Amino acid sequence: MANMCKNRAMAFFTRPGRHRVAVLVRHGMLVMELGIVVRLFGTAKSADGEPLYEVITCTPEPGEIRTDADVTISVPRGPEVLAEADTVVIPASSTEYEPSGQDLTEPLARAMELIRPEARIASICTGAFVLAAAGLLDGRKATTHWRSALDFQAKFPKVDLDPNVLYTDDGNVLTAAGVASGIDLCLHMIRCDHGAAIANEVARGTVVSPHREGGQAQFIRRPVPEPQSSSTAAARAWALENLDRPLTLRELAAKESMSTRTFTRRFRDEVGISALQWLTQQRVERARQLLEETDLPVDKIAAEAGFGTAASLRQHLQAALGVSPSAYRNTFREAV
Repeated sequence: MANMCKNRAMAFFTRPGRHRVAVLVRHGMLVMELGIVVRLFGTAKSADGEPLYEVITCTPEPGEIRTDADVTISVPRGPEVLAEADTVVIPASSTEYEPSGQDLTEPLARAMELIRPEARIASICTGAFVLAAAGLLDGRKATTHWRSALDFQAKFPKVDLDPNVLYTDDGNVLTAAGVASGIDLCLHMIRCDHGAAIANEVARGTVVSPHREGGQAQFIRRPVPEPQSSSTAAARAWALENLDRPLTLRELAAKESMSTRTFTRRFRDEVGISALQWLTQQRVERARQLLEETDLPVDKIAAEAGFGTAASLRQHLQAALGVSPSAYRNTFREAV
């Protein structure tokens, strides 16, 4: 799910002018999460250097807002901002760490009602509790921080919670797993809106990875591995340089001087998915890059990305992104 733009986010650019992103903060807000949204969307620019987004912070009840740090911030804008937003982002609040703080307050419920039906809405970390309490996640795929997953599942059984991924994209509703996953989610939305080149430039300027591998399963506390355990990073780096050729588990394991069985286990422990799943993800990303940035024919792109045939590329792109190679290329050529 982490690589998918299930619905082209250009659909959310429904009005003239810059895309307006409203960040709805509450008492107990996590300062870092507000900073993530402001920084990433705020630095996204067109090839001509024009800002692509307008980011506005609001709160259900304007005034001084307590934070998770030793400061308060003044938020003069109220929930009326939400009625004009193209995208609404709801960061976490420290109040959601306690069951008593996982319900909608009356001011928050009124604020949520102001969001336009056609707007895109996203949560970061336990901000997913707000979306779920508002009924926006029923029957949808969603995620939240792995420490809160059991509480979330018990409270909202109608939500298809996946506690392993970094973020989810279910049409116009998106969720991020934890604080730093908000970076992954914001870059994903920018990538869906304007293509990989702009999202990558935002990532470079922020000195973060444009796309992280695996899911939050890799961050869940586990027993410390045996001292003799070694990384699979060298095999991954080698694979990225050789995506155009057939790659086998045996070859990858040999790069780390491991048996196939040991390599398979350690790869999943480190990355959170199997080596073959990871290879497919990397090949899809390579194909996306070539579709966006080159005029190569589809069969050549299939070969360069390691899918072999155009038919195989179409199958994998359809499975990952829900579109054909030609449709993907045409969409992004029109968007930039």
